[in-house]
Amino acid sequence: MTFLVFATCALFSCSDDENDPSKDDNEPPLSEATVPTPNPYLASEHYSLTHFNSAQTDAFPYAVKGGTFQMNPDDCASTWSGPVNLMTLSSTDPDYMWGMCSDRVSYIHIADGAFERVAEIGLPNGIQMNTEENLRKLVDTQYTSTDQLYADAVEILGKYPQMSMSNGNYVICDNENYAYTNARTVICRYKLKEAGNPKAGIVLDKQVDMAPYMDNPQTLVGMVMTYDGYLVVASGNGIAIIDRTMSMPPVVKLIPDDQVITNSAAVDEHNGIYIASNSRTPGGKGIMHKFGKLSEDEADGAWTASYDGGPEAPAIKMGYGTGSTPTLMGFGDDEDKLVVITDGAKRMKLVAFWRDDIPEDAVPVDAENPRIADQKEISCGLSASTEWIQSEQSVAVSGYGAFVVNNVIPNTVPDKIVAVLSIGPLVTPPFGVERLQWDTEKNQWYSVWTRSDVSSISMIPAISTASNMVFVNGYTEADGWEVTGLDWGTGATSHRVIFGQTSRGNGAYAIIQYMENGDLLFNSVGGPFRVKL
Repeated sequence: MTFLVFATCALFSCSDDENDPSKDDNEPPLSEATVPTPNPYLASEHYSLTHFNSAQTDAFPYAVKGGTFQMNPDDCASTWSGPVNLMTLSSTDPDYMWGMCSDRVSYIHIADGAFERVAEIGLPNGIQMNTEENLRKLVDTQYTSTDQLYADAVEILGKYPQMSMSNGNYVICDNENYAYTNARTVICRYKLKEAGNPKAGIVLDKQVDMAPYMDNPQTLVGMVMTYDGYLVVASGNGIAIIDRTMSMPPVVKLIPDDQVITNSAAVDEHNGIYIASNSRTPGGKGIMHKFGKLSEDEADGAWTASYDGGPEAPAIKMGYGTGSTPTLMGFGDDEDKLVVITDGAKRMKLVAFWRDDIPEDAVPVDAENPRIADQKEISCGLSASTEWIQSEQSVAVSGYGAFVVNNVIPNTVPDKIVAVLSIGPLVTPPFGVERLQWDTEKNQWYSVWTRSDVSSISMIPAISTASNMVFVNGYTEADGWEVTGLDWGTGATSHRVIFGQTSRGNGAYAIIQYMENGDLLFNSVGGPFRVKL
């Protein structure tokens, strides 16, 4: 490992709003921001479900040191799985984590700097575990064309490579150390064969096929835990609540036929469920839903509001509406309580909805849509002629700050997995990120900074509240794949982990994680590995 200290900060572009008088130059550090109420039914306050917590903020409290680190993934302790290794979950034992991916579930020993898989098990429903040899072929081959990559992907992953994304979409570990995932339409619950002896193996404890209950969807697209210990499961057609023992039939709420869900839900401490659906028609309006434990009654706190859709994006992003799992903003005694997404417009907007009672001083930005608190078009510092500024990622949030990325390229790659493997080395990657702030006095967004030179291809960004940094995974021709850490206040580059040209530096729709001691836990397309920093 080579460590280089920054001599100068990277160049970055400020937004047009940098001199906005509403901007608070004395904004407190992120470590002082109010955080979501911990969910007592999760294994840990952090990292026990996708997007880190029930509010889906993508923020973690561990410190990460600045600097530039040149790393070879082959020198790191690692496991092999994939091609999508969504997240490595906290378990109830701080010495172990659950490895959750599209082809298996594993249990990983992490104590004292280790990262060793001690047990693994496949998924049901006819899903095959990919061999290390095949995964190495996908990540180590220096492909010269997308056709060559597509041929190998079909050989290894099947006729439709992107179908591998139908498994392990969203994952959870509960307070009894059960790990939950999906195998297409089947919810799977795993446990250790012997609680005190992980090397004895993992067993598939329970499974329920949700297809008969949810109008036969192709796959499940989301899963989260309520604060009273029930699973909320999403498919394209609606959402369902099922008890964790899976002993009772689920309670299902289907959405209108002209809508489709493509991402998961957020849950508040009162068990309000927030989920966004997209129109099935290009350019049609999507719907932001709040359910009061599946109730649509306003007396139970439920509401709906429409938001703008758009055309289908050429690559990475799916559907005609938001690419975001909703993120909650504002907790505890914070003045404004919001839920935020990006919309489906070609040049997306950051949209904030009032999630509880609409404040008396709120001025509607859309008279027919009073739930919308504000919406602001995102530029990412890119020129006004840029056709696409869109995202498949949720909005990363800490305090009243929000961070969004541009994931979309103008040219089409036909299969989403082939696209995510080819963008960067074979296809010019997307660039552009933006940091925004919610003004609680004016009830509006303002832009804090933009970086048009930063690449974020498909990984979910993450925020270190201890280090005031936000992290993305991207590719440049000069340095290859890397994780880039940006200063939350200024946008300056303050951290880089450079992997070079190996596609093991590609995170393929997964989320960026750092461990409690500051090591990078990189959920690579070939399997997670630990980078000691």
